[in-house]
Amino acid sequence: MTGAINGQLRQITRRAALGALGAGIIGASVASWPRLSGTDIPGRGDNSLSIAILGTAADAAARQRAIDAFSSLHPDIKVKVQAIQAVDWKDFFTKILTMVAAGTPPDVVYVATEGAQLFAEKLAHPLDEYIRRDAADMREFFSDVHPSLVEAFMYKGSLYQLPMDWNAANMYYNTAAFAEAGLDRPADDWTHLDFRNNLAAMRKARPSDFTPYYWTNRLFGGVVPWLYANDTSFLKETRSTGGDWLWDGFYASDPSRSLRSGGYQWLEPNANDDRVFESFDYLRGLVKDGLGVRPEEGGGNSLVGLFASNRIGTTPAGGYWVQGLHEAGMAEDGFDVQFFPRWKTQRHQFGTAGYAMMKTAKDKDAAWEWIKFSSSRQAMELIFPNPATTPARRSMVNEKLYAGKGPAHWKVFYDTLDRFPTTGPIPAPPQQAAVETALMKNVSLAVSGDEQQLKQALASMQRDLEIALRRQP
Repeated sequence: MTGAINGQLRQITRRAALGALGAGIIGASVASWPRLSGTDIPGRGDNSLSIAILGTAADAAARQRAIDAFSSLHPDIKVKVQAIQAVDWKDFFTKILTMVAAGTPPDVVYVATEGAQLFAEKLAHPLDEYIRRDAADMREFFSDVHPSLVEAFMYKGSLYQLPMDWNAANMYYNTAAFAEAGLDRPADDWTHLDFRNNLAAMRKARPSDFTPYYWTNRLFGGVVPWLYANDTSFLKETRSTGGDWLWDGFYASDPSRSLRSGGYQWLEPNANDDRVFESFDYLRGLVKDGLGVRPEEGGGNSLVGLFASNRIGTTPAGGYWVQGLHEAGMAEDGFDVQFFPRWKTQRHQFGTAGYAMMKTAKDKDAAWEWIKFSSSRQAMELIFPNPATTPARRSMVNEKLYAGKGPAHWKVFYDTLDRFPTTGPIPAPPQQAAVETALMKNVSLAVSGDEQQLKQALASMQRDLEIALRRQP
């Protein structure tokens, strides 16, 4: 995660590591960037509403149709989109913080789960008053968006963003590799043991130049989906009180209403939990037996080409992969997707993203009008014309979006939320960057040695997480 390579394909890095945005490292990172002045921010000199997104000039240009549609409704509000080039969300947030430090922040920022609580804690203005005021207009949006995505942007009882797009960690598989190994499509409720058996069958059928399971060392698609499936995490998960104004106002009849809260909290480390050990030990066994690689660092951008060239059997990814595989030349029947394997639960992990209104926004009413318009079906169809991510609106995840590109079972993407309503966001407290660094530092060590080395790595992770969570965001 929720959750942009080769234009829209840059979505692959959405769930990439936030790196070292911890308090002590923020200063060093900010100091290393060239100082930004007011002239660097589009719209600073003409009172335009400045919108910051992760991407390139081409991505900003791709928003033009949405800007034109917005301008026809609000001719009095001038909008300029600034696409900030960054390797991943870490770099993007660092550059936003640089702008804030320089006194030239944008008015609205597109923020993924990784930075949602950082922004809510320090930078963003809650949307509660606007949503209550425009409840009649917003009712259609919430009726089309799963509450799990909305709850991911709740923080201490207030809502700070509207989810625009998202991706769960589902399991992609190579259909040819499965067929050669004599495997059928996995059942919806396949287990982690079924998964291992499938990997072994593929290894036997394709003994060389082939990886049955490829995964990355990051929050999204790394170890966390396995922890969630095993009903645990490396951080203790709790919920804030509050939020009833939203749930009772827009989701009163939703079957999962009783599950909703004022937002997630991750306040304590949990790396010493027995189920965390069990999950890591499972992955260690896959690596030891040659069924899976040691996790690669970073966002896994090379995976698209490797998977499209039939060198990978399975890997966790979200709907953002479809357009990339299509552009890489993979036929729509060359791959498919299934729910993540069940363990003690079949809870999935997801990342989402949406616009955050900055506290420093010049005109908050204008900023809200942009956010509200961007959540409309009209705007989202303009912004997400291809399956380079999963739209937050359920109605947009349809056969038309995936026609000619695959996968055959594209319904898995949104069914992940509808079938498993406890599916939750990436564990991302305000100190998320330092937390993720603590996780990544220890993962490879944990899965590449013996049992004693695994225990030592988890003990080290527990200590590192305790330090990370004490940092000021």
